[in-house]
Amino acid sequence: MLNKDRVIEILKKTGVLLEGHFLLTSGRHSNQYMQCAKILQYPNYAEEIAKGLAEEFKDDKIDIVIGPAIGGIIIAYELARQLNAKNLFAERENGKMTLRRGFSIPKGARVLVAEDVITTGGSVLEVIDIVKEQGGEVVGVSVLIDRSNGKIDFKTKLRAALTADIISYDANDCPICKERKIPLIKPGSRKFVK
Repeated sequence: MLNKDRVIEILKKTGVLLEGHFLLTSGRHSNQYMQCAKILQYPNYAEEIAKGLAEEFKDDKIDIVIGPAIGGIIIAYELARQLNAKNLFAERENGKMTLRRGFSIPKGARVLVAEDVITTGGSVLEVIDIVKEQGGEVVGVSVLIDRSNGKIDFKTKLRAALTADIISYDANDCPICKERKIPLIKPGSRKFVK
């Protein structure tokens, strides 16, 4: 079983937590950013964390693990490997999350949605919608880092390797912007669109 202290040790070793002024995928601003992709540079850490997360779903008879591109691809793959399940990923096409590349979810399939980090849960919610549209059953959501501090309700079981209380601000009310001392950086993988 994975514990919080071990996860924090891995985050520190891999340089995941960044300090500064960041534009999050959600459009919110924060003085901290979790660059979870850095963990995934190290297959041994990805395997260790996924193994701990997979334990939480071992009795749920998962058929498919799906993650949103790009952040959820590797963790979804590793969870699928641990759970002996099929692995898929959803990706954006014309601004909408969709299944491509001939991927499909059979009706009644038991599906686990995986993501690297959640703040508002927007990408996960889009993937949940895809699973439901295809006739699959969402059995749970598994994430490396829950930046919402457990505030998001996906209406299913949610397990995170680490739940963090990292403050974020509405862009219009960001105190870091008002100070004008630290430039705004967009470290994520998705272009921000107003």
